[in-house]
Amino acid sequence: MKTDQLVDYLDTLLRIDDIPDDSLNGLQVANRGEVRTLGLAVDACMETYRKAAERGVDFLLVHHGIFWGKPVPIRGIHYERMRFLIESNIALYAAHLPLDLHPEFGNNAQIAERLEWPVSGDFGEYHGSILGKEVLFQKPVTLEILVDSIRDRLGCKPQVWDCGPSEIRRLAFVSGGGLGMLEEAIDKGMDAYFTGEPKHSAFWLARESGINVILGGHYATETLGVKALGEKVVQEFGLNTLFLDSPTGL
Repeated sequence: MKTDQLVDYLDTLLRIDDIPDDSLNGLQVANRGEVRTLGLAVDACMETYRKAAERGVDFLLVHHGIFWGKPVPIRGIHYERMRFLIESNIALYAAHLPLDLHPEFGNNAQIAERLEWPVSGDFGEYHGSILGKEVLFQKPVTLEILVDSIRDRLGCKPQVWDCGPSEIRRLAFVSGGGLGMLEEAIDKGMDAYFTGEPKHSAFWLARESGINVILGGHYATETLGVKALGEKVVQEFGLNTLFLDSPTGL
């Protein structure tokens, strides 16, 4: 299929132009105009690019792209990344917040679906958009059971700050680097907060506020959206699609 056709489809599905973000979402690097194999990944990095080239990918869809905020000079590592993509005829498409908050394919929607959590409302405002969700368990679950279910269903190794009640009734969650919203979870009286990446200074805030924090890993909590979006593209266009796994351990 034509690259422009896939880009237009993704732009519309993800509402790329409607969602404010530091990321330059959408097509960041073009290819020669045709797509035969779609690659899915969390991060735009040389390891992923090399895997993509080895497996014949000519369109790479990532959650974390290469352009953020103000323009940067194309030199050094940035130049090498751009050069590799262009010489390998790999288009790069990024979807950051549009993928975090999408109601069906988004990272947070996928977390709720995989864990079968009873979502009770929205949570976590960022750049004017709501990213995460609140969960209300009709029957409280123990912290241990909650952590085990996250480990089993998301395939991650959660880090736990056991700072709150042993039984969880109210939970909030935001994928990836959502620990900056811990204060919101505290203000709303949550028993636990689930996100991806740890932050040293947040530990004492959690301890002194009496809230449990479960950290599933930034990478692990954000593989879900690109995979779900890839499945949708396969259904629509029948493209050969593969996930390129480059975990960071964070």
